[in-house]
Amino acid sequence: MSATVERNVRPDYDPELQMIADYVLDYRIESDEALDTARNCLIDTLGCGLLALRFPECTKHLGPLVEGTVVPHGARVPGTSFRLDPVKAAWDTGCIVRWLDYNDTWLAAEWGHPSDNLGAILAVADHLSQKRVAQGEAPLTMRDVLDAMIKAHEIQGVLALENSFNRVGLDHVVLVKVASTAVAAYLMGANREQLLSALSHAWADGQSLRTYRHAPNAGSRKSWAAGDATSRGVRLADIALRGEMGIPGVLSAPQWGFYDVLFSKTNKDQAIKPEGERKFRFQREFGTYVMENVLFKIAFPAEFHAQTACEAAVRLHPQVKDRLEEIERIVITTHESAIRIISKEGELANPADRDHCLQYMVAVPLIFGDLTAEHYEDDFHRQHPLIDTLRGKMEVSEEPRYTRDYLAADKRSIANAIQVFFSDGTATECIEVEYPIGHRRRRGEGIPILEEKFRRNLATRFPASRCERIISLCKEQGALEAMPAHRFVDLFVI
Repeated sequence: MSATVERNVRPDYDPELQMIADYVLDYRIESDEALDTARNCLIDTLGCGLLALRFPECTKHLGPLVEGTVVPHGARVPGTSFRLDPVKAAWDTGCIVRWLDYNDTWLAAEWGHPSDNLGAILAVADHLSQKRVAQGEAPLTMRDVLDAMIKAHEIQGVLALENSFNRVGLDHVVLVKVASTAVAAYLMGANREQLLSALSHAWADGQSLRTYRHAPNAGSRKSWAAGDATSRGVRLADIALRGEMGIPGVLSAPQWGFYDVLFSKTNKDQAIKPEGERKFRFQREFGTYVMENVLFKIAFPAEFHAQTACEAAVRLHPQVKDRLEEIERIVITTHESAIRIISKEGELANPADRDHCLQYMVAVPLIFGDLTAEHYEDDFHRQHPLIDTLRGKMEVSEEPRYTRDYLAADKRSIANAIQVFFSDGTATECIEVEYPIGHRRRRGEGIPILEEKFRRNLATRFPASRCERIISLCKEQGALEAMPAHRFVDLFVI
């Protein structure tokens, strides 16, 4: 063939897109464990969103793009009086649930928060449920919402198992966008061709860089990036359902596809992957694995790789609280991902910088015996210079076993150990915590605490009678699943 022309044979859709589409359209959720976990994920995610409404830096982003806009059957934003188009409602809900970094997490080759997809799911379900009732049709139910949550978790989580987007400098919210696009299109009634089109456009978008999550540029965009991604999923689903053509080879097209353009680098030294390795790997088929194994942030609003370090620091607090000035060094033993993501030295510029600093998240509970969202604020930091003094005395090292167990499919631990040494030569015991309280291995211990966390978060926004009504409903799996989606959202409207 001449070098001056391109072969214009339109391919079939990339098989990766077809796998996702067939799963969303055809898979039936039958796992009671997944549905029960999805219910707990729902309440935890909404509770975290309600708590975030106490922070003006979050709420300044909320509301219609044009003041006074009236949207028929508009989607509501929990904890507010806003009634918005589904795209902006997804943005706002996604923003509030991620703002404090305090709900579920998935850790593998890539990291992320599958609950971020609730922004798209709840906005679409609320709007469509209202619209259907107005048209004399049956509404969407909360079972539809839970099913969509499970599938969004699975898409995001399975793609994350063996595909590291952070290694090529991309933010994990690309997976939020893809998963939200898939389930939003499904809830909106997409057929297979429309769903494939929507997915192809999600991959064709220019993807977010991780720079806002890392020193020296860490900042508050990381708190609304997922809201942006989940709302984009709703927008792309809408575009596809209007009949927009797809991009079949969006992943695999030589030179122009996602794999060659954005997935070809292997590390920060910019080594190039061999052509055959520029594609996603799948460890398992799509099912309900991710929701069943998802990690909850129950005890601390902290980046998940630090959860067990925070727990160890709280346990050490009684041994050090009266000897803080005598501390000579603090040894933190951790896993490779924690070192790469959250180990920092130097000045921390803002709350988003602090809640992604392993040393800061250890120093605060060592001193105060707890770690809350308020502990990241500028005023608190300025008032307690001892935090930075202790950070300067910390040594961080990798334990290879922790790194191996972090990636092991039958373990997925997130281990940290801390030991404090004093100037007189004495030391505390070494406290090791391998599995955080939000891990599947600690569900029995964790869920009652998660429910109490939800109760506290509800109380920041609603009167006691409303809180009790919501709690009573959310503890009954059958009653919750049968409830129309818009009636459920009614309970969270101001």
